[in-house]
Amino acid sequence: MKVTLSVIKADVGSIGGHNRPSLKLMEALHDHLKKEGQRLLIDYKITHTGDDGCLLMSHTKGVDNQDIHRLAWDAFISATKVAKSQGLYGAGQDLLKDAFSGNVRGMGPGSCEMEFEERPSEPFVLFACDKTDPGAFNYPVFRGFADPFHNAGLLLAPDMAVGFEFSIMDVNYTEGDRIIILKAPQDLYDMAVLLRDPEHYVIESVKTRSTGETAAVVSTSRLHNIAGKYTGKDDPVALVRTQKQFPSTGEILSPWATAHYVVGDNRGSHIVSIMPCKQNSIISFFDGPAIVSALGICVHNGKFTEGVDLFDQPFWDTIRNKSAEKTLHIRDQGFFGAAMAPMEELEYTGVVERIKELDKKFSVRHNK
Repeated sequence: MKVTLSVIKADVGSIGGHNRPSLKLMEALHDHLKKEGQRLLIDYKITHTGDDGCLLMSHTKGVDNQDIHRLAWDAFISATKVAKSQGLYGAGQDLLKDAFSGNVRGMGPGSCEMEFEERPSEPFVLFACDKTDPGAFNYPVFRGFADPFHNAGLLLAPDMAVGFEFSIMDVNYTEGDRIIILKAPQDLYDMAVLLRDPEHYVIESVKTRSTGETAAVVSTSRLHNIAGKYTGKDDPVALVRTQKQFPSTGEILSPWATAHYVVGDNRGSHIVSIMPCKQNSIISFFDGPAIVSALGICVHNGKFTEGVDLFDQPFWDTIRNKSAEKTLHIRDQGFFGAAMAPMEELEYTGVVERIKELDKKFSVRHNK
């Protein structure tokens, strides 16, 4: 059976600041999909990561379907009304346009989709981040699909030995989707040159080279490029198919044990370690830290099994402690140097205006 998986995620209101959506807000999302999605969806699940509600939907409409995207947009509009009625913080924050225009891409919410012919067993992982941007996926996706240190299948599985094809987007280009296609392993160094700058070049999708099937998709829109100012981090999502011709679930989880540094956290302007968290975790320390959740699911005839929380295992407690230590170490440095986001990210905050005002007060001293 050919099925489409669509994930659309947005912050439209949260309790106590940037912490978590209210129960009523989550109920509004559920009620809308249950009522309005009957003729469109095969199945759906609703979760939250930090202060973002996340809609996972299965259907047969293909990617970029207007009806599916409108369904999700209207669900978030409905939830925004609830958020306003409760006085939640940031009601409708990620809905950057006044009217739906056919697709949520470029309108604020994070979204990624893939269409494929179901295998007899079709496991996949839904990754959802909060308080960081799409570049947070560069490191784990690159290492999970192209590095035998994490993906033993590159050595042991004939289907994977030929490698994978990566679609990489220049997210700072605003005239359209500027894409380059690179192949591992022969383009590995070129990929490294780009992906080392996760605020500029972001993995959009990965395909198998053996069969051409879609293996992973990542949400890649940048909120500040849409709004023209800082409105909150993009809080990206990703879908990754696992097992057989794809990395195993464990192989795709393995790179997250690094707890790598990302841009995000408080006001989206700091460098912190991303923490693998349990499902429905909240945001707390310094309006963070940056977090990621991982939900393992199987889909069959478009119907989802119950999800398994892949970071709810004792091993990941050790990684959470490691991540906290890494974050505390760099946060001890405050706003100095590498502890804050690069200038191209800060340009969307009030820093630039302050620099402009200070620039007027500089004088040039000429040495005799």
